[in-house]
Amino acid sequence: MILAGDIGGTHARLAYFQSQNGHLHLVSERVFPSREHSELGEIVSQFLNDSNTQPEAACFGIAGPVRNGRVETSNLPWVIEQSRLAKQIHLPATLLINDLEASAWGIAALAEGDFVALNRVSGPAVGNQAVIAPGTGLGEAGMFWDGTRHQVFACEGGHADFGPQGDLQIELLRFLTGRFGHVSYERILSGPGLVNVYEFLRESGCGKESAEFAAALKRGDSAAVISRAALDGSESLAVKALDLWITVYGAEAANLALKVMATGGLFLAGGITPKILAKLTGPLFMKSFLEKGRLRSLMEAIPVQVVTNEKAGLLGAARCAAAAGRLR
Repeated sequence: MILAGDIGGTHARLAYFQSQNGHLHLVSERVFPSREHSELGEIVSQFLNDSNTQPEAACFGIAGPVRNGRVETSNLPWVIEQSRLAKQIHLPATLLINDLEASAWGIAALAEGDFVALNRVSGPAVGNQAVIAPGTGLGEAGMFWDGTRHQVFACEGGHADFGPQGDLQIELLRFLTGRFGHVSYERILSGPGLVNVYEFLRESGCGKESAEFAAALKRGDSAAVISRAALDGSESLAVKALDLWITVYGAEAANLALKVMATGGLFLAGGITPKILAKLTGPLFMKSFLEKGRLRSLMEAIPVQVVTNEKAGLLGAARCAAAAGRLR
């Protein structure tokens, strides 16, 4: 039995997988609210105790840079150490990897129905691949094609400097610089980032906010409130915010594809992406993705697909644990 975890700033997903004939089968799964717990070990211990099952191996995809088996989570006040966690759960074969590294591992385990194509290309797509995933933060990862298989690697590209395109985005950069100092793509391409974009447009006089909508923002998850209003068209300022957000998303997805030379495909994952699929299939994302000047023809040849299976990270963590077991 393999214990897999997909640990984000909002949710911690844990699951048991059974390996049978080279395939992983989901046995059980549970979702924990990350912020209601003081550390990952507390969550994992509760999951193990409640299930009364001891796994043979475990792997956890964590939102943050993993270095030497240690990670300071980007959007949680946690420090996780692989050796300490292994002792807590009494399991020597315990791995920590970046959460987007886990998602990248999971791509090959998904079915055709788990993808929605935004840019279809003719013929086989061969070469490196990349994954980008906005959620509580912005994650990115790559898959190097070695001629036989894809080798997954993590990165922290979501924290690279935001490069504005056009006057409105330049003003957005100025607004966010005043608020945060350093402005990364994560300050825009995340749940909190959508709120930042909305507040910029509101404070810049780009639209009026109704009293009812202002009250709704205070009552609930602001990012979810904005995205819902944008999708149903009920609040014009929210529509403008999501449109700008998607334009930046397309540009940064293309940046990642260029840096990784992702001729084998670019995958859009994360908690937000499938929820705004109706907008992503419109013209804004791909228009922004393709606008790379002299390399437009290269961008047109890169397959772009939305990952709709929210278990990609869990599957990937399980695949990584299984691969590590085979290597020992």
